Amino acid sequence: MARTDAGGYRERLLAGAVSCLREKGYAHTTARDLVAASGTNLASIGYHFGGKDALLNEAIAAIFDQWTERVEHALFGAELGSPREMLQRAMAELVDVFDELRPVLILCVEGYPAALRAPVLRERLSEAYARTRVAGADMLRRASGELGVELPMEPEVLVSVVVAITDGLMLQWLLDPEATPDARQVVDAIATLGALIA
Repeated sequence: MARTDAGGYRERLLAGAVSCLREKGYAHTTARDLVAASGTNLASIGYHFGGKDALLNEAIAAIFDQWTERVEHALFGAELGSPREMLQRAMAELVDVFDELRPVLILCVEGYPAALRAPVLRERLSEAYARTRVAGADMLRRASGELGVELPMEPEVLVSVVVAITDGLMLQWLLDPEATPDARQVVDAIATLGALIA
């Protein structure tokens, strides 16, 4: 028992699951794939996660969290700049990375219909979105504090809208990459809409 925990089986299974999801997708990943990718055994999946589906669900949530961490690093890993510059850096990590993250995008899209039929997966995705909203709101509060500006509305609402824009652009990009705007164009469009309705 101690060797299993000390050997990092849980972490290896999660890393293997993320790798399998990126390569094969949710529906085509088998328990044997997970074992091969993680260098563990079938029994360890049940021991640490209760089953293959629970492991895959946890891995999907981890992918969401990793993407959120990328955005945070882009925002605070450099000089803050203006609010517009910060939004453009965030959108670059959300939109301009679509080509790099194509397997993740496909996984996200595949996960939505599966979640409609699997309450546990729906709950995990809902929790992942909730964590994204909380993390994004924390980033906005931190940035507004450091810039000395006051947020005009609840930051969770702003984050939800940015996530909705990103999800919509993700779907467009998967179908028609050439017609999908890049981060700079997205920020210009948001600023134009703001000016029109101000």
